[in-house]
Amino acid sequence: MDAKPRSLPRILVPVVAVALAAGVGLAFFVAALLRPPDLPVDTNPGPLAGHNLCASVAVYFRTDEEMRDAAGRFRDDPKARRVFVQTKAEAFARFKDVFKDQPELLQLTTPDALPASVSLLAVPGTDLDAWARELHARFPNADQVQVNDLNAAATRLKVTAPPPKCPREGEY
Repeated sequence: MDAKPRSLPRILVPVVAVALAAGVGLAFFVAALLRPPDLPVDTNPGPLAGHNLCASVAVYFRTDEEMRDAAGRFRDDPKARRVFVQTKAEAFARFKDVFKDQPELLQLTTPDALPASVSLLAVPGTDLDAWARELHARFPNADQVQVNDLNAAATRLKVTAPPPKCPREGEY
């Protein structure tokens, strides 16, 4: 009674299948370990002062009241990760600081000339341009909705000394 030797394909196929399954499982495990942690979400409006945003959407308003009303409406927006506000007076103070060496420009500008704004950091994966279009439709009383994406701007302009890469958090 001779025992028939098992054929090579009958042995090799299950071994390769098990090895592939183990490799795929290992790849998913490593990817889960290397995935960056979720960023904290805080949609309670806070002051813009002291923050340097490099990937955001800004919505500009004529009055502080319109800005405050809009800022409160982002609490439940699933795309908003952080909400920053700037009153007209705060915008003018920042303007004066930025242009302190240009007195002629400062003389021509009044506090009422600058808009109040809501600046938004998005949850990762949000298309800022599409979100800006949505916000423009959602806030028809806004003077302007603007995407601020320094990485995209540096790429478009092909600058020789690009700014530091904007981190995933959206601010330096």
